[in-house]
Amino acid sequence: MGIVSPVGNELDEAWDNVCNGVSGIRIIDDFDTSTFPTRIGGTVANFNVEEYLTPKDARKMDPFVHYGIASAVKAIKDSGLEITEENGHTIGVAMGAGIGGIKTIEDNHKKMLDGGARKVSPFFIPGSIINMTSGYVSILQHITGPNVSIVTACATSSHCIGFGGRMIAHGDAVMLAGGSEYATTPLAMGGFCSARAMSTRNDDPKRASRPFDIDRDGFVLSNGAGCVVLEELEHAKARGARIYAELIGFGMSGDAYHITLPPADGDGARRSMMAAIRDAGIDAADIDYLNAHGTSTPAGDIGESVGIRRAFGAAADKLMVSSTKSTTGHLLGAAGVAEAIFCIQAINRHVVPPTINLDNQDPACDLDYVPNTARDARVRTAISNSFGFGGTNGTLIFREFV
Repeated sequence: MGIVSPVGNELDEAWDNVCNGVSGIRIIDDFDTSTFPTRIGGTVANFNVEEYLTPKDARKMDPFVHYGIASAVKAIKDSGLEITEENGHTIGVAMGAGIGGIKTIEDNHKKMLDGGARKVSPFFIPGSIINMTSGYVSILQHITGPNVSIVTACATSSHCIGFGGRMIAHGDAVMLAGGSEYATTPLAMGGFCSARAMSTRNDDPKRASRPFDIDRDGFVLSNGAGCVVLEELEHAKARGARIYAELIGFGMSGDAYHITLPPADGDGARRSMMAAIRDAGIDAADIDYLNAHGTSTPAGDIGESVGIRRAFGAAADKLMVSSTKSTTGHLLGAAGVAEAIFCIQAINRHVVPPTINLDNQDPACDLDYVPNTARDARVRTAISNSFGFGGTNGTLIFREFV
């Protein structure tokens, strides 16, 4: 596993900060936000792209690609996987983004307005289109198997992981799966501000993301990336790989309701979770922990809570639920993989991360959201939800490997 995030760029650092309730939300200072209703976000600190790329190559691509490459390099190193000319064709990459290279788009649009079309970089297109994380990872790591990019808004990286698992089930040995995002740019921020989707708690950034709290006022936009190495079991055993967990279930659904809002009855979420549970061949009562999509939006948190209760029935009362977006903010296309990593860590570390800033729980959200303090607990099976604009939903289930 590999991660680049507002709460840290190493697995242990990010995990410790999430469990200790350390928020990664801060004032955005890389452009002038003084005219924006929202001036906060989850930006990535202490990231040095030159650890992964030459300065010349780094200039050819958007920061979302930088983050994605870094997370893949970290994941490969963590896995101990050796990629050679002989086995490269048995390895694939599935990494996407929700928005992609919007900073590069903005920068080149300004160049064109200021100096005409001749000022547009020849690397504008190949440096900004969404499949370039998979493309560059494939090239840099000499991976010659499947090279794909799924784009489903905030469900992107969960869908990439689920797709990767199914590719392995159909004959591939290894898939690198995940997503990346760099969207704290003037145009993206402006769009989300105009939609009144983001928190305006600018005077208290670290308390701005507050899923399931009655005083939540919108999500917090964040940057980052994550990658997991998925591997066929016998292949992993043969090379002596450390196995963190088993991916046992993947479900998807469509709301067919609204371009941005979920249905109040949470039916799309319910069907996505039920599909993953069926795919896993388990009962809802077998699941110990759920990492919620939990974006801190008024409608989204209620819809998901209702959907969870409908999917789990009586088992919902014993289910531990938390939203790690309370610490990381919303990484959009990278959110699903970050939260999958946190689920896997919960299984391995026997700790459930908290939902911070949950001071006054919304009565319409009536589950156990592990408020404010991490909880020691044996987590054998964990489920993760990711829902995106357009009504696209994805759910992953991980189980302790024994």
